[in-house]
Amino acid sequence: MLRTNKDKVVKISVIGEVVSPVMGAAIYRVGANGDLHILPGTGGITYNVRVGDSAIGWMGDHVEPGVSVENRVTDSRFPHGQSRALNVLSCVGNEAKIVKGDAKGAKGVVVGKHGGIEHVMVDFQPDVMEQLVIEDKVMIRAYGQGLQLLDIPEVKMFNVSPKFLEALDPKIEGGKLQVPVTHKVPAAIMGSGLGRAHVASGDYDITMFCEDTCEEHGLNDLCLGDIVAIMDSDQSYGRIYRRGSVSIGIVTHSNSYIAGHGPGVTTLFTSTKGLIEPVIDSDSNVAKIMGLRDDL
Repeated sequence: MLRTNKDKVVKISVIGEVVSPVMGAAIYRVGANGDLHILPGTGGITYNVRVGDSAIGWMGDHVEPGVSVENRVTDSRFPHGQSRALNVLSCVGNEAKIVKGDAKGAKGVVVGKHGGIEHVMVDFQPDVMEQLVIEDKVMIRAYGQGLQLLDIPEVKMFNVSPKFLEALDPKIEGGKLQVPVTHKVPAAIMGSGLGRAHVASGDYDITMFCEDTCEEHGLNDLCLGDIVAIMDSDQSYGRIYRRGSVSIGIVTHSNSYIAGHGPGVTTLFTSTKGLIEPVIDSDSNVAKIMGLRDDL
């Protein structure tokens, strides 16, 4: 087992509500090929899309798996402060508990985060989702930001809970952190999220408009919840292209028709000097790693 500083990492509560999907004044989404789409997008309780399901092919755009949670409480001193805290402090693998509503007491697991709108995605069992309604309250035991690998400090971690790290069980071999991944993605096709000042929230989109590249790297079977490597991507202090660097993330929302967008990836590990060795493992999906589904 990897040595970490988890005994020094703060565990703190954050809260949000099951959030309704929203649409802007322009209901059409303009695709990269000029086509128009009227489709479901972010937010809501997505009954038939969970981690473990395909990230592409849905009649939707930026679809968030499971239950989308947001904190809409505002404070004149910090207009986005509570929503930002929910998104930044929540980590993959954290326990989420329904504290208001008919499903009160039911528990789920944080499986991703979405930038811009600052949603946190939580996987609940289907019977729990049937009981949920919009605006039910969900409290998350946020635990993981600040987690460090003591034996290989050159590899930085973000958005990783100690529980998820233990379940993923990466190894150190030959001075590198070996992490199981389903795919290796070239940094050249990464889009929205590039250049963000930090990676403790939000996500980074895989653009899938070049069919030859998707075929070359086997990206057409990407699934929500997949652990993937982004090659030549340094995400230590934001997202940049740097040859030889490696980053690892989790696929957190579905594909998109919009230019510069695609399946979103929330950062988990990054190494400027490439001290991460991705190891292909088709089972490296949060649904299997955390035992969230019996049908996979």
